[in-house]
Amino acid sequence: MVTLTGHSLTLEEISLVLYKDEKVEIAPESLQNVEASRRAVEAIVEKGRVVYGITTGFGKLSDVLIDCDDCQELQLNLIHSHACGVGEMFPEIVSRAILLLRANTLLKGFSGVRAVIIETLVQMLNKRIHPLIPQQGSLGASGDLIPLAHLALALIGEGQVHYRGMECSALEALQAEGIKPVSLQAKEGLALINGTQAMTAMGVVAYLEAEKLAYQAEMIAALTVEGLQGIIDAFDDAIHIARGYQEQVDVAKRMRNILKGSRLITRQGELRVQDAYSLRCIPQVFGATWQVLNYVKEKLEIEINAATDNPLIFDNGQKVISGGNFHGQPMAFAMDFLKIGMAELANIAERRVERLVNPQLNDLPAFLSPQPGLQSGAMILQYCAASLVSENKTYAHPASVDSIPSSANQEDHVSMGTIASRHAYQIIQNTRRVLAIELICALQAVELRGIEKMSPFTRQIYHKARTVIPAITKDRVFATDIENAAAWLRDDWQDVVFNESQPRVEMVI
Repeated sequence: MVTLTGHSLTLEEISLVLYKDEKVEIAPESLQNVEASRRAVEAIVEKGRVVYGITTGFGKLSDVLIDCDDCQELQLNLIHSHACGVGEMFPEIVSRAILLLRANTLLKGFSGVRAVIIETLVQMLNKRIHPLIPQQGSLGASGDLIPLAHLALALIGEGQVHYRGMECSALEALQAEGIKPVSLQAKEGLALINGTQAMTAMGVVAYLEAEKLAYQAEMIAALTVEGLQGIIDAFDDAIHIARGYQEQVDVAKRMRNILKGSRLITRQGELRVQDAYSLRCIPQVFGATWQVLNYVKEKLEIEINAATDNPLIFDNGQKVISGGNFHGQPMAFAMDFLKIGMAELANIAERRVERLVNPQLNDLPAFLSPQPGLQSGAMILQYCAASLVSENKTYAHPASVDSIPSSANQEDHVSMGTIASRHAYQIIQNTRRVLAIELICALQAVELRGIEKMSPFTRQIYHKARTVIPAITKDRVFATDIENAAAWLRDDWQDVVFNESQPRVEMVI
């Protein structure tokens, strides 16, 4: 059980909720702050105080005063008018993450919602009622207004949801689980949609997949090193300590552990003096990507527990401040950085694929073909990898450097953070497929070299992978292999255990 407090949620706990269906509960003590801020909102309405979003309009219309009798209609109108997202829906797992993060931030007690709002979000999460939320439309400030409006629709019994493996109306799913739709009161519509939870949820899912993929990239690269009889000296600890980046040192150490006991690796001067950069510089390039991942993780861990509403309520309502915590710039920068770091994993992997298939760069059969000429072998796999890498370069253009004013220039600088997180996720999907292509080619190369000569660690990977990816004995529709390999990397390659005395890999097939 994951307990929400509003300030202690971790990426590890989010992973349990998203991938292990861990249930969620609310820390009772956290509701005290929620109830105090709600009383403050009710006092504001009762006294007719002028407070943004409670007794005023929104954005450029913030100077328009709203009669207290119309506060509930104001909130409902807000949700209806802002639910104008377009395009494909966020993946269901992202919708699930948005529910979780929105409940957590409201639980901080700065937003003035009733406890029932948070409790209903958690009920939907535990019953797996996931709102259908369009991916396109958010400017990333004032937060993710449009995607979160579609979340709010489900909460009030409108819109569509994922439920029990199908799409249906939110009202139908809520009624099936005995959950009463919420009737929004003062401030609650605004509190539901003002925040960064769509971009952050997308960012969390992207990061969790990226972290797993970064480890997998090292092991696939190790197979390539064996397939090309790479020089192990490039991973010597002394080289990497001399530079000083801990992430680089760590990658080199893992590469040595993975390749320990291999009779396919060589020493410098044995076959050649130096390897190409795509082999020799694995610790330097992968280490730099790990630096990116560490930065992104740090920012996500802050944002998942952040108050990103506006206005925020402090000191039991004595201080209600309109600010800009909804601005997604920190996430926009982090996601743009993640895009670059993951795109480079694909970039260097494609170069290793080229070295595996190009007969001018190795002594293996041309394009790893069983009958070069009659059969093309892995020739066109490299084309596909090159295309994906090129596509990544377009996605890697930073979204955060763009801004278009909105709300009659009241909201004159926005983050585009949601675009950044969506593109980061797409880059990760492309990168996984490039690594799947490298895996297919590397498996073929080590098989030609001699499976018995592989390290104990890589041999385990080989045998696990061969249950999914058959050897290339004749030309076939390799699209199937790429997708099967990518799905295996995403869903089934669960855990890797490094033990220096006896390296092994544990994977669930």
